[in-house]
Amino acid sequence: MSQSRHVPVMLQRCLDLLAPALERPGAVVVDCTLGLGGHSEALLQQFPEARLVALDRDKEALRLSGERLAPYGERATLVHAVYDELPDVLERLGIARVQGVLFDLGVSSMQLDEADRGFAYAQDAPLDMRMDQTTGVSAAEVLNTYPAGELVRILRAYGEEKQAKRIVGAIVREREKEPFSNSARLVELIRDALPQAAKRTGGNPAKRTFQALRIEVNGELSVLERAIPAAVEALAVGGRIAVLSYHSLEDRLVKQVFAAGAANTAPPGLPVVPEQYQPRLKLLTRGAELPTEEEVAENRRAAPARLRGAERIRESIE
Repeated sequence: MSQSRHVPVMLQRCLDLLAPALERPGAVVVDCTLGLGGHSEALLQQFPEARLVALDRDKEALRLSGERLAPYGERATLVHAVYDELPDVLERLGIARVQGVLFDLGVSSMQLDEADRGFAYAQDAPLDMRMDQTTGVSAAEVLNTYPAGELVRILRAYGEEKQAKRIVGAIVREREKEPFSNSARLVELIRDALPQAAKRTGGNPAKRTFQALRIEVNGELSVLERAIPAAVEALAVGGRIAVLSYHSLEDRLVKQVFAAGAANTAPPGLPVVPEQYQPRLKLLTRGAELPTEEEVAENRRAAPARLRGAERIRESIE
C-alpha cells in the first residue's frame, strides 16, 4: 500500500471551508464520497461536536473505512448508497437538514490501486470499473456491445478525447475478432491507433478513454446532476457545501448549480426584489480553487483537483 493513497486532497482547505458551519454542537456533516475515510476521519477529529453521515457505493470501501472510523462510535454513520440517494438516506435517519456536505469526486485511490478492478491503465486487469460490483454493466460490456456512434459520443463527451473516432474504429475492428476482457489490450490498441503527435502530450494516451468508460459505467455525471442540487437542498441556512472535482465536466456541473443558486432570479426592473427571487447561496470560492504546488509535489493525484464551496443563506420559497 503506497502512502500517497492515504493523503486526502486539499484536506485543510476543505475543513476550513466547512468549519464555520460545523463548529456548533449538534452539527451534522455528510461525506458523500467516503472512500478510505481520510476526509471523514479529519472531519470527526476537527469537529468533536459534529455527527458524520458518510456514503459510498463500494462495499469494500465501507468495510475498510468502517474499521478506520470505529473509534468514533456512534458519531459516524456509514451507509451503502450512491450520493444521489442522499435525500432518502437523510429521511431514513430522521435528519431534516444538515450543516455541511463534502464531495470528493476523484475515483477512490483504493480503486485505482486495486489491480483486479480494472480502473487503472498502468497495469493489466479485467475491464470492470464498476464502483459497486454488485450491479450494472462492466467496462468490457460497454466496449463489446455499444454501437460505434455511442462509443464515439462517450469518449468525446466524458473523456474529451479528440481522437475518439480513430480509437473507436480500432475498438470495433478488434472486438469483432475477439471481445475485450482486459485493460492491457485496450491500452495497447489506443497507443497503436493514435497519431504520433497525440502521444506526445499529457501522460498516458489511454487516460481519457479510461476516464470516459468509468464515467459511463458508473453513470457518474447523471448521478452528479441529481446529487449536487439535492445536497444544496439538504443544507440548513448557514450550512456549507464543498466539492472537489477532477475534470472539467464535473467542475462545470458544480459551477452551474452553485451559480444558479447564487443568482438573483427576479424579472428585470423590480424596485424591490421579493424574497423568492433572492439568491439562496453565497459562493465561498472565487471560481475554482486549485491545490498548491507543494501539495501537487507531495500527492500527484491532487494535480487536477478543483475546489468550489458555497453557503446556504436562505430557504427556498416556492
